Amino acid sequence: MFGIGMPELLIILGLALILIGPKKLPQLAKSLGKTMGELRKATDDIKETISKEIDPIRNEIPNRRELEEAVKKKFLEGEEEEKESKAGKGPQTK
Repeated sequence: MFGIGMPELLIILGLALILIGPKKLPQLAKSLGKTMGELRKATDDIKETISKEIDPIRNEIPNRRELEEAVKKKFLEGEEEEKESKAGKGPQTK
């Protein structure tokens, strides 16, 4: 959790207890928890909105296999045309 170990967490809690006081610490923890929950909801909403916007675009983009097949097909067609043009030209005699 943020690279904080148990000893550091205990020191932070001890300082908070001393600085804030035992009466206000539960209220602070409650408001902090609510804030974290609202922040999590907001980030989830943003992720969902972005996902909804990106999905149609993602569906239009061909996947890797389709791209590989298309490139391979074009390459093979190019080789066949090259062979045909070489075979058609051949040595010409008059």
